[in-house]
Amino acid sequence: MIRFRTMISMNVHEAKAHLSEYLAQVEAGEIIVICRRNKPIAELRSIAAPRKTPRPIGLAAGTGHVPPAFFEPLDDVLLDLFEGKGTAD
Repeated sequence: MIRFRTMISMNVHEAKAHLSEYLAQVEAGEIIVICRRNKPIAELRSIAAPRKTPRPIGLAAGTGHVPPAFFEPLDDVLLDLFEGKGTAD
C-alpha cells in the first residue's frame, strides 16, 4: 500500500505563531512548506528514526582486492607531484 503525504503551505509569520502545532503534524507524517511572500523557502519534514540495531560488520568482506603493487614505494616523479614539488607533464 502506497501512503501519500499531504503538504501544507504557510507563510513565515503563521509558522512562527503555531510552530508546536505544526511540529505535531510533521511527526504524524505531514510535510510543511514555509513561504516568504508566497514563495517557498523551506520544507519542514520529519527526520528518519535512528537505527535500533547496530549495523552488521563485514557485509562487504571479500569483495575488494588490493594488488601487491599498492604497497610498493612511489617513484620519485610521482612522489614529487604529491608533495607539490613537481609539475605534471
